[in-house]
Amino acid sequence: MTVNLPQLRAFLAVVDTGGFSAAAAELGMSQSAVSHAVASLERELAAPLLVRATPARTTALGERVLPHARVALSAARSVEQIAAEATGALTGIVRLAATPTVCQGMIPGLLRHWREDQPRITVRVFEGDSAEVTTWLADGTADAAVLIDPPPGPGIQLATDHYRALLPRDHPLAGEPSVDIRDLEDDQFLISPNGCEARIRTIHGLAGLSFDPTHRVRDLATLISMVQAGIGVTVLSEVSRSLIPPDLVLLPLEPRTARRLVLTGPSGRPWHPAVRALAESAAGHLARTA
Repeated sequence: MTVNLPQLRAFLAVVDTGGFSAAAAELGMSQSAVSHAVASLERELAAPLLVRATPARTTALGERVLPHARVALSAARSVEQIAAEATGALTGIVRLAATPTVCQGMIPGLLRHWREDQPRITVRVFEGDSAEVTTWLADGTADAAVLIDPPPGPGIQLATDHYRALLPRDHPLAGEPSVDIRDLEDDQFLISPNGCEARIRTIHGLAGLSFDPTHRVRDLATLISMVQAGIGVTVLSEVSRSLIPPDLVLLPLEPRTARRLVLTGPSGRPWHPAVRALAESAAGHLARTA
């Protein structure tokens, strides 16, 4: 049996993009070349790995092979980058995962900085909820991630992200220096059921309030639009500030609570050298702008 990296790379690209044509575009190959690589891998393993549907999905065997394929490619990329680092020619592609608020409020600034400071490293962003981001980093889908309140370990803390009340500018409390969550009991409360919900529930608990949101919406833009329309109020983190339109205000919230945003690589295995370079670059950037 001879399984090679191009076969595994094609297989993972089809899984991650959901189809052969999208995988071909991702890899810069023809669709027939991707199909040939996956088919040859299946011949080597003597069983199908993918169900050819829209979107493509893994068979039971493909699901078992998937994590090992990710680890194999991650290790190969690390070997290539160690060699590049040794010769002073650090290049590569880093797949960075983060939650929607971090992707929209923080990642654009980091991408601009990295484009200037590390121009030979390409960063590709994957957006998902907190659970997805953690899983992608663990299984090798992502090379790096901005994690929320991770356990102690290596990584660069990008921010201490405080929670704020989001109110219309004509709300009776909009002119106050801060807002107590208890003062919002008469307002309809809106929530986006993602990684922030547990912390917002905690804020209510600290204030002795029950947590009973009126509306739940998945998309952050929808949440903001509903506050604009006067449907209710919500709580967002400070990293969202750049997304807030001028007819809304984001005010300090009592009880005070915050989350740590940490840029890190995978736990339990070596980081891609390009990830270390990005982390060091981010740390230097933060130190200069603090």
